Amino acid sequence: MTEVQHMKWWGWGVEGVGFHWEDKPAFAPFVAEAVGLDLHTAPVVSMPDFDKLTVAPSLADPAFVGALASIVGEDNVTTDKMERVVHCYGKSIRDLIRIRTNRIERTPDVVVYPADEAEVQKVVDAAVAADAVIIPFGAGSNIASSLEPRSDESRVVLSLDMGRMRELISIDEQSGLAVIQAGALGPDLEEQLNARGWTIGHFPDSFTHSSLGGWIATRSSGMQSDKYGDIADIVRGLRVVRPSGPGRSGILVIRPIPSSSTGPSVREMIVGSEGRLGIITEATVQVHRTPARRDVYGYFFPNWEAGTAAMQEIAESDAHPSITRISDSRETGFSLATSSERHGFDKFAAETVLPTLMKSKRWNLDDICLSFIGFEGEEKYAKRQKKLVDKIVKKHGGMGVGKGPGVLYDQKKFDTPYLRDFLLDRGAAGDVSESAMPWSKVNQLHDAVGAAADKAFDEIGIKGWLMSHLSHSYHSGACLYFTFSFVFGDDPIGEYNVVKSAIQQAFIDNGGSLSHHHGVGLEHAPWLEQDISPEGVAVMRGLFEAVDPGENFNPRKIVMDIKEPAKAG
Repeated sequence: MTEVQHMKWWGWGVEGVGFHWEDKPAFAPFVAEAVGLDLHTAPVVSMPDFDKLTVAPSLADPAFVGALASIVGEDNVTTDKMERVVHCYGKSIRDLIRIRTNRIERTPDVVVYPADEAEVQKVVDAAVAADAVIIPFGAGSNIASSLEPRSDESRVVLSLDMGRMRELISIDEQSGLAVIQAGALGPDLEEQLNARGWTIGHFPDSFTHSSLGGWIATRSSGMQSDKYGDIADIVRGLRVVRPSGPGRSGILVIRPIPSSSTGPSVREMIVGSEGRLGIITEATVQVHRTPARRDVYGYFFPNWEAGTAAMQEIAESDAHPSITRISDSRETGFSLATSSERHGFDKFAAETVLPTLMKSKRWNLDDICLSFIGFEGEEKYAKRQKKLVDKIVKKHGGMGVGKGPGVLYDQKKFDTPYLRDFLLDRGAAGDVSESAMPWSKVNQLHDAVGAAADKAFDEIGIKGWLMSHLSHSYHSGACLYFTFSFVFGDDPIGEYNVVKSAIQQAFIDNGGSLSHHHGVGLEHAPWLEQDISPEGVAVMRGLFEAVDPGENFNPRKIVMDIKEPAKAG
């Protein structure tokens, strides 16, 4: 069988790794206060029994499976039940609830693992000839319902897993351009680049379980995008497999030119297309020499408004940090509650000295906001950047607390998704939504989303929690990343939809985008027309219909089907 490894079918990450609260003395009291969940008494749901799942038989007939096997080899094509379940959903709350409660609406019928672009082309041609549906699969971390087949799809659904295509092909060292296969996961490509002295600089929360092709297909952003740019800035060239035919190779090629004036950007059409225009097999990306120095410092601000004002001034200044992040007071409280038990001087400094210092500044400890700001580059450059930032922080009433919190942030930055499973195991939701908006709308949107979430919690009759942080800064605005949590009642998905929909609508109503870096899929499609206008949707629909008239490539994602609207939330 194929050597490609996947996340566990019922949750995030790999078996044996998870969030643990026992060494975090403030965490249980925090959760009890925030959402009314007593971790000491709450029953823990055991891992679901896979053998009890109801999975419909594969619709792929032996002849079609045999034709695919003749292309990729028998070990790299399967109709195995476990493989089909792994490939049917992403990792959103709705996805995981459906998996855990045996509500699997439609799985792929066959999973195929091509080894190279030539095999991808042959698989695509065979699937289109058979009028099958093709859904590309990177690592399965999507949370916007971009992976699931249409529930009433009567055609054979093929999941095209890119996991065998994960190599760094070449680096143009003079130009800083690396050619990498689309199936490379974050750790795969970064390890290969680091070995030659380079980095891509792209580190989303899902870094350990997401692929280059997935980043491109969903317009991903990373924790250090302030310095390196979003994936749309990083990707320069592309190779995309489409159906071949008389006089057509089937390979769409975007050369890695720095800039051009050649009509509407086809590269931009592919970025964010979620598999609807073809299968991304290879990308040429901008890479950078690994920095001589990389430090992440912690700062505190007296309140949210002071912190966001500082972030805006930093974005407009000559400083160019790699990370500018600030948590609101609620998320700051959460972050402090997830700290492991301290001892000795660390305990004294964190629990006595720091609060005393803040009180001497007449800060209200319930309003304080924790910030992380990163600096990268040569020694002198990094020091100069920090000096510029420190001046701005001081101007807005903030204070630095050294590298200690930043080191902890770096160690835990990819662990957050495990908390979602921890809560689900105890009958509670923990999910995220994010939006980009102009600086003039940042505080307005922050407050409006909080009010909308509180109203939604009241509507479903539960005690909920919403917290957020400013995750990315741009010259004209920023991204706010919200996390919400509550204990489920009798209708987990229905309750989730109420809260999620309220948050998404508040984004649109207050000048924000429906999504900043998680894509559209089915989850966010109901708000697309409000975001880019009816004419914008008409242009996008026209593109998809013209390029894929048979609806063979991941149909109905991004643009809602007129006849069958996607499920809101």
